[in-house]
Amino acid sequence: MTVWGRVAARVTLWRWLLAVAMLALLTLSLMPAALSPSTGWDKGNHALGFAVLALLAHWAWPTHTPRTLLALLGYGALIEILQSLTPDRLAEWSDLWADSTGLLIGVVLASMVERLVATRSS
Repeated sequence: MTVWGRVAARVTLWRWLLAVAMLALLTLSLMPAALSPSTGWDKGNHALGFAVLALLAHWAWPTHTPRTLLALLGYGALIEILQSLTPDRLAEWSDLWADSTGLLIGVVLASMVERLVATRSS
């Protein structure tokens, strides 16, 4: 397999993992709170979930980070709208702040991992 073939396969893997993570986050966000796993703090749940999404999105579309972060923030807004339609969940603006904090944490972690890998390979 060529170098470009390996890169394409890796990007495809990250995109699939991102799709699975987004579906899992949506499922957890819409199920009754009593049934879903938790960090013990709702805003921590949001930040952790969106940090994972940001990491995966950064590696799935490495040259489009600002665009993917904006799309993921829109996904967070969609989740809030959908939560407002459920009997057990509430839509809160502060959840979007927690989502955006998680996105920033995730992209910083992704950059740190890239730097670490680059310094080890050189």
